[in-house]
Amino acid sequence: MKLLVDTCTFLWLATDDPELSPAARAAGRAPENAVFLSSLSAWEIAIKYRLGRLPLPEPPGRYVVSRREWLQLQPLAFDEGCAAHDALLPPHHADPFDRGLVSQAILHGMTIVTPDAEIARYPAPILW
Repeated sequence: MKLLVDTCTFLWLATDDPELSPAARAAGRAPENAVFLSSLSAWEIAIKYRLGRLPLPEPPGRYVVSRREWLQLQPLAFDEGCAAHDALLPPHHADPFDRGLVSQAILHGMTIVTPDAEIARYPAPILW
């Protein structure tokens, strides 16, 4: 299965946070799954870190890469096709990062690993 973890899921996987659902934890670690982290999540983490809303043990450039590699997640670039796809999405969610993840999941045939109920309103499979 091709999985796209959202930002909070990535952060929870990186710290083995109890907020992570058992299904998400198992899917993120199952060797038969191809698990991806979007560049949008790296950008969101960097912004929240800069604003003082997300403390990290090291700068986000190092943190995201080291945790992504440790978790064996594949990087996923956000391209112009995914950016343009936003115009086709209904206005269920105002967060541009989450809308971008939805576009990526739809266009790349991925399941989004997220607890976000608003994302679940889009036509992309959700795992939580």
